[in-house]
Amino acid sequence: MTLTLNFINTLDIIFAFLGLLLLKSLLQRRRRHNSLPPGPKGLPFVGNILDMPSEKEWLTFARWGEQWGDISSVTVLGQTLIILNSARIAMEMLDKKSSIYSDRPTLQMGGELVGWKNTLVLLPYGDRFRRFRRLFHKSIGSNALMQQYLPSEELETRRFLRRVLNKPEDLATHVRKTAGAIILRISHGYETRENNDPFVELADTATEQFSLSTAPGGFMIDLVPALRHVPSWFPGAGFKKIAASWSATLVEMVEQPHNFVKQQMAAGIAPISFTSSLLETKPLTDEDEFDIKWSSASLYSGGADTAVSAIYSFFLAMALHPEVVKKAQAEIDAVVGNDRLPDFSDREQLPYVNALAKEVLRWNSVTPTAVPHRVTQDDIHEGYFIPKGSLVIVNLWKLTHDYRVYPDPERFDPERFIPSAGGVAQPDPREICFGFGRRTCPGSYLADASVFISCAMSLAVFDISKCVENGVVIEPVHENTTGTISHPKPFKCSIKPRSQKAISLIQAD
Repeated sequence: MTLTLNFINTLDIIFAFLGLLLLKSLLQRRRRHNSLPPGPKGLPFVGNILDMPSEKEWLTFARWGEQWGDISSVTVLGQTLIILNSARIAMEMLDKKSSIYSDRPTLQMGGELVGWKNTLVLLPYGDRFRRFRRLFHKSIGSNALMQQYLPSEELETRRFLRRVLNKPEDLATHVRKTAGAIILRISHGYETRENNDPFVELADTATEQFSLSTAPGGFMIDLVPALRHVPSWFPGAGFKKIAASWSATLVEMVEQPHNFVKQQMAAGIAPISFTSSLLETKPLTDEDEFDIKWSSASLYSGGADTAVSAIYSFFLAMALHPEVVKKAQAEIDAVVGNDRLPDFSDREQLPYVNALAKEVLRWNSVTPTAVPHRVTQDDIHEGYFIPKGSLVIVNLWKLTHDYRVYPDPERFDPERFIPSAGGVAQPDPREICFGFGRRTCPGSYLADASVFISCAMSLAVFDISKCVENGVVIEPVHENTTGTISHPKPFKCSIKPRSQKAISLIQAD
């Protein structure tokens, strides 16, 4: 009897082993029958390294989409890149299969050498990432939670109006200062100085360095990771000195505001902020404080530069489209009047201004190619093989300029988001421009609020138009900088108060 049982057990093991071999063979056969998504043909050994763009990557990726389809691929030195040029495919892959598409790549320059891997945007998918998300969710993760910070948004935007009134030619500087002031009030309860604020300057410098250090193809070390072992004195290793300098800037940006909050709390004078609210939780371990410090820095750095791009592009759009300015001002005048500035309580009664804010986010892609996702296991999508370790790049610029979704995409047209008689509104760009899946920007409510209040208050008191110099109209050009965070290139426009009453509103306490 025992002999028979042992024989049966042995047969079970043999059949199980044969079954596993058969399953493995079937999977390998299936993989062979499923090829990578199509794309430009590469060279032996180096793949598509010569096809990779060095600037404005989104335009090249969009051309690949037109030629190869909404999902295409290239391989660079053995690394597979999957390019998505469709919102539908991005949602199917990154939302519906987020459990395997939520990791981040190891970016040698920006992540490892400079240190941005400790911020939410580059944090690998895992326990620390989930802790960071929980911290954001319980502080600014809904419109209801954002209510406590709206007065700060309104206050700093009023100050912005004054600066623009006094020196309209310095618009870009005012936009940057205000974006930094708003985010620092919310992240660290810090009130900025009127001129040369050290924390604003730190954020500006660090986020510019982030954009440069993480841009696809920006540094050869991201394509050849072994270069990190090259000595600093070796020819061509200048990136190491750059990385050391940028890393020092990042550390200052993280430590200085955090220490400011702790000093304020010790003195009993700390206003409510993202950081102070989290530091009040006791007892805190070293790991807890690390998470708070770097999640606060993630909010501070991520919110400052992206808001700058969006609000600066608003003024560009208004200068190019006087008919939009007039429609928005007519709505504000009818709903708010001219005895006060609009505020967040007016938002539901301002559908055209709301639509205008959406169009700002669609028309100018703040993060045109987003930050790549990394797939953590082999996948088959729409018949294509997506190998484990592939980097998935969503071409957000293409998604918000897809003529199949947004007809005449280059035109700035807020009415595309207002249902017309017999028609439906075009899709809300906020559903895609803040990312996908578990990597959706946790500061989306904050960004949305900042863009709306800037648009509403500015249009209430200013006429924005093309600049005229020596009788010649200066035509602004909508052209963007290269980088993970992209900005409209500098332009000239005319910004004048609408009336004496508008001046009084701007100057009122």
